[in-house]
Amino acid sequence: MGVPLAAGGGVGGGGGGGGGGGLSGFGDALETDIDAPASREEQFVEFLADDTQAVWADLFAEDGRRYEYATVNTFTGQVSTGCGTATSAVGPFYCPADSQVYLDLGFFDELRSRFGAPGDFAQAYVVAHEVGHHVQNLLGTSAEVRNREQAASSQEEANEWSVRLELQADCYAGVWAHSVYQRGQEDPEGDVGLEEGDIEEGLAAAQAVGDDRIQSQAGMEVNPESWTHGSSAQRQEWFHRGFESGDPNRCDTFSG
Repeated sequence: MGVPLAAGGGVGGGGGGGGGGGLSGFGDALETDIDAPASREEQFVEFLADDTQAVWADLFAEDGRRYEYATVNTFTGQVSTGCGTATSAVGPFYCPADSQVYLDLGFFDELRSRFGAPGDFAQAYVVAHEVGHHVQNLLGTSAEVRNREQAASSQEEANEWSVRLELQADCYAGVWAHSVYQRGQEDPEGDVGLEEGDIEEGLAAAQAVGDDRIQSQAGMEVNPESWTHGSSAQRQEWFHRGFESGDPNRCDTFSG
């Protein structure tokens, strides 16, 4: 796992319809608790948070490290965090000050309607990306990047460090997706595995939240120097790299 560089971040940068596949077995697991007060989306987020972090706990253990679980919170409208008060306009984000992920469930609707990225796996990509930021915090990558940003000689240079951090979180999301695929191959009758179209949903979500795509949709000039998360192509590339390799060491976005 020893990525040499690897602030909290959110999935979206830049300044619809039902989906295809859907994480085989995940929905079935939720249906057993149908009378619970939490919504199905809240249960889905909780399931994803547990699953992604169990994968990282195993990867940390293989590397002789101890993984500390993050809390994944859902909220509506506004929330107080260790990083200050935030509204749903911020989108999903990770706060390194309290080691917690914050997700307004309304973002999933926005992902479908505004960004054109429907499906369960698009939602899974969002959660896995934010958990990826927690991994970076545990490894010390986030603190190192914050230091580099503060020492940067220009805003453009600071933005470049932010982009590298975000792309690594995309790659880490792909590492988790690889684990889902692998478990499905090992146990086709099990509760977890990929369905046809799942990875395409994840790639579509990565494309939808690229800085260039968001700027273009907003009628703004596409300006790479202002990017903080990376282009659609970059985000897809790094998610796919993590998925293909399943190896966190292949997620070094800081070299070169």
